[in-house]
Amino acid sequence: MAGTLLQAWGLGAALRSRAALRPLGLLAPPCREVAGPGSGEAALEENPFYGKYRHKIQELRRSSPDVFESRMEKRNEVKKQPVGYSNQGEFVRCMEEKAEGLGTKASKGGFTKDKTLDSILNVEMVKEKSAEEIREIWNQYFSAKDTVYAVIPAEKFDLIWKRAQKCPSFLYALPRKEGYEFFVGQWSGKELHFTSLINIQTQGEAAPSQLVLYHYPELQKEKGIVLMTAEMDSKFLVVHEAQCLANQVQLFYATDRSETYELVETFNHRSSEFKYMSVIAELEQSGLGRELRPGQVSDKS
Repeated sequence: MAGTLLQAWGLGAALRSRAALRPLGLLAPPCREVAGPGSGEAALEENPFYGKYRHKIQELRRSSPDVFESRMEKRNEVKKQPVGYSNQGEFVRCMEEKAEGLGTKASKGGFTKDKTLDSILNVEMVKEKSAEEIREIWNQYFSAKDTVYAVIPAEKFDLIWKRAQKCPSFLYALPRKEGYEFFVGQWSGKELHFTSLINIQTQGEAAPSQLVLYHYPELQKEKGIVLMTAEMDSKFLVVHEAQCLANQVQLFYATDRSETYELVETFNHRSSEFKYMSVIAELEQSGLGRELRPGQVSDKS
C-alpha cells in the first residue's frame, strides 16, 4: 500500500517541480531565522533529521547515482521564499492525477494490507454489548500495546469522512526540538497514510508510509462509534509523535472553526494560496504536541 500510495501522489513529478516546502521538510521555529536551501550533500547532511534517513539516502546514492544527483540538483534549484509561503500547486495536482490507482497493490514497509476489524475484534460478539462497553474493551486491549488508538463518536467521524472525500490530503507539522518536521497525510479509503516530506524528497515514489491510521465504521450505525488503530514504522516515529499526528486529523478535519478547516481546503483546492506557517500557528494555538518540545513549554510557563 505504501508504495502505491506514493505512486498515486505522482511524487516523481513533485520532486521535479519547485513546489516542495523548504528543503527536506524542516522549518525552524518562527522566532529563529529560517536557513536557505544551501548546496549539495553538505547542506543535506546539515539537516537535523538527516541521521534518521542516512541509510536510505546512501543506499539511493549507491544504487542509482544518476537519480540521486538529479534530485540534489533539483533541490538546489529551490528558491528562497518568504517565511510562511509555499506554492503547493504542482505538488497537489500530482497527488490528484493518479489517486484512482491507490490501494491496488500490496503494502510495503511491514504494514498490513486490508487490515480488517475482524482480525482484531470478534465483531459479532461485541454487537451484544453497549457502546461504552466496546469502548472499554478497545481501550483496554490497546493500552498495553505500543500504538495509537481511539474510539471516535459517529458524528465526528461523519464530518471527518465527508471532508476527507473533498480534501483527501493535507500537510501536518510535527514539533521537534529543532523546529518542525512536515508530514503529508493522504486518505486511501478508510486508511490515512503519513510519510515525511524529507522521505518524499529523498526517495520519491519509493518512499514508504511511516504511519497508517485504520478506521473501522462497522459499528457506526448500530453503536454510534468508529474504532481506530494504527501501525507505524518505529524507526522514524514513537507513539507520542504518532499520536500528535493522529490528533491533528481531528484538529483540522473535525473542527468547528471555519478558519481551521479552510487551511485543508486551501491546500487541496487553492494550493497557490497555502501558507504552511498557518498550520504551525493552528497547532501551537491548540497546544497539541507541546510536550514534544520541552523548551517551548518552559518558555511559556
